Amino acid sequence: TWPVLTEVGHLLGHSLDRQLAFLEWVERGGVEVTTPGAGAVSLIRQLSEKYRDLPMDIADGSLIVLALESGVRDILTLDRDFDVYRLPDRSRFNNVLATT
Repeated sequence: TWPVLTEVGHLLGHSLDRQLAFLEWVERGGVEVTTPGAGAVSLIRQLSEKYRDLPMDIADGSLIVLALESGVRDILTLDRDFDVYRLPDRSRFNNVLATT
């Protein structure tokens, strides 16, 4: 989602070379950028209220909305909050980076 791309840009710091390399990777299809549906803002706000003790950011919320819309439960993240987040059926995300 666009909020996730923004967060990655922030993590890359002020290096224009790193940010340009990342954007080129996205352009080449390194990742699919998806825009959540019309109800996303309301749902992200509700999720942010529910998980306010973490707190949940907009990028995290956008990924949860995308999971609800797509049915995809696999996620690649360094964010440990995804160990806490639950979908409406109480299922967890499958973090492909997690060690077993």
